[in-house]
Amino acid sequence: VIVSIVGLLLFGKVLESLWGAKELLKFIFIVNLSTSACVFVTTIVLYYITQEESYLYTPVSRFCGVLSGLLVGIKQILPDQELNLFVLKISAKWIPSIVAFISVAVSFFIKESMSYLPIILFGIYMSWIYLHYFQRRLEVGLKGDPSDEFSFSSFFPGFLREWGQRALEQRLVEKLAAVRNAEGTPSPKQQLKQREDTEDDAFDKV
Repeated sequence: VIVSIVGLLLFGKVLESLWGAKELLKFIFIVNLSTSACVFVTTIVLYYITQEESYLYTPVSRFCGVLSGLLVGIKQILPDQELNLFVLKISAKWIPSIVAFISVAVSFFIKESMSYLPIILFGIYMSWIYLHYFQRRLEVGLKGDPSDEFSFSSFFPGFLREWGQRALEQRLVEKLAAVRNAEGTPSPKQQLKQREDTEDDAFDKV
């Protein structure tokens, strides 16, 4: 309760000054409701898969989702703001990612962490969905925040985004090659080889 109150006062004050009280309350309501719904569906699915009744009766801390959502809001409006964490200075844009990483890492060693892990992860994700696609930004006349600085990939370090992009491009190339083979369309390499053979035949005839 103390952590929730302190976090709400600290982060909520920053967001309220830019969003206004009405938008802040709307954000808290939407994030809390959507996060709770996602966690409810997840627990039901896990119960049916594993038949473990603990998934149905484990208490969860729902306000952790709101706090993690507020961190995403800070990432959106103050991405380059540096925060002093003990001896480290960390940009605000990385705080949600660090919280998610630490929560996942701790869950491997502390079983009780499962009571707040899904809340935190869904809180981060659902708040990003709302801010990225649905929040009305009257100052710029837009709906959501489509900027690259607030894309979902911005939650991951650069080397992971490069690796993910390469994997995606490779998968697209493989799918395109499979479709062309199924349709009888030659692949780019085959088309190049055919073009070279045609040019060679034309040169021989000349």
